[in-house]
Amino acid sequence: MNRRHFLASVSAAAILPMPTFAAQNTLRLKAETVTQQILPDGDGATSMLGFNGSMPGPELRLRRGERVNIDVENGLDEGTAVHWHGIRLENQMDGVPMLTQDLINPADTKTYSFIPPDEGTYWYHSHYISHEQVARGMMGPLIVEDETPPDVDQDITVLMSDWQIQENGRLSDEFGDMHSLAHGGYMGNFARAFLSQDEVKIGDRVRFRLINAATNRIFTVAISGIKGSVVALDGMALSKPRPITELVLAPAQRVDLIVDITGPVGFDMQTRQGPYRLADLAVSGTNTDRQAGAIMALSPPNLPAPDEPTQHLTLTMMGGAMGGRHSGDNIWAFNNVSDLQSEPFGSFQNGETVRITFANDTSFPHGIHLHGHHFYEVDEEGVLGDLRDTTLVNAGESRDIICVFDNSGRWLLHCHMLSHAVGGMRTWVNVA
Repeated sequence: MNRRHFLASVSAAAILPMPTFAAQNTLRLKAETVTQQILPDGDGATSMLGFNGSMPGPELRLRRGERVNIDVENGLDEGTAVHWHGIRLENQMDGVPMLTQDLINPADTKTYSFIPPDEGTYWYHSHYISHEQVARGMMGPLIVEDETPPDVDQDITVLMSDWQIQENGRLSDEFGDMHSLAHGGYMGNFARAFLSQDEVKIGDRVRFRLINAATNRIFTVAISGIKGSVVALDGMALSKPRPITELVLAPAQRVDLIVDITGPVGFDMQTRQGPYRLADLAVSGTNTDRQAGAIMALSPPNLPAPDEPTQHLTLTMMGGAMGGRHSGDNIWAFNNVSDLQSEPFGSFQNGETVRITFANDTSFPHGIHLHGHHFYEVDEEGVLGDLRDTTLVNAGESRDIICVFDNSGRWLLHCHMLSHAVGGMRTWVNVA
């Protein structure tokens, strides 16, 4: 990280565009080039990609169980597609070229229409040459509002990412650098968080929705000036709030907190060189009306309970620098195969419960994301743990998941370190 910006504080905070609420039946996003002040004021602005003239794109707020139509217009000079990350939607709306849709060509518009079944924190991003288009800025938060909102004074989205960027604001275009692809991926020398609000009061109870929108960086986050609990992971409410300890977010993962404000709020990424300030949230005044009480659990998710698994599959991550040989024809592979093939990794009947072992036989961590579903992480004793749509598997380790495949279609399964995905870590499953 750039030491000059290592303790960037006040200038590191920014405000997301005003939320777009789904009161109307149709929302509209336009993918286009934008100019954004990523670096602190006084340094150069950055030419990027975004939606509706901004980067990140506007915060979309939807209602659970209500159909939304989102028109995506392509104002770029190349194709694109939009994936609604974490939403258990209809397969043809998932936004994956070659698997669920054709490209949205320049000057064309595609309407995505779906009914979000789950409350929670999600996000949207490009899924075409995504290691580049997301790194250039094609991302935005997507919130499915609670039918029974928690008792909070403010609801604040915190979207984090990083960029390879010069002090004049120029974004590096080395997205496909082979060294990066074979190692940890395209990593930024500058990182920051974008906040949907810029001010709170001492004593406020606040819901923070943290989203890791980086293409490859794992964020370990510490937040000062608060006390509270973790209440949801990857959009899925925990059965019981848990203490805030170390917050580790792989690319695409989310965490929701409900906290009480005790002082000026700082968001720090933990690094080997010390804390790196991502954003500050100013405090002004005191909330004298708030009576602090216990933090309650959010409404439980409505997912099918797993049965005894009928299949147990293993997905072995292979390749990369300092990794073993494999038979795939790219840098990385799953089970000796690189990239999408004509045959799926797994075929399941609708409603079938399946156990999958993710075995990381490489020298790098990988965040494995399954489209169209959530799954249970399984602990070392075989007990069902948290519901996730993306799970972090560290180098040399394994993780079992159990998933009820209850959403028909062809679903992508890939590493959400997007450099690793373009380097070969992509496969798919078929649910009849």
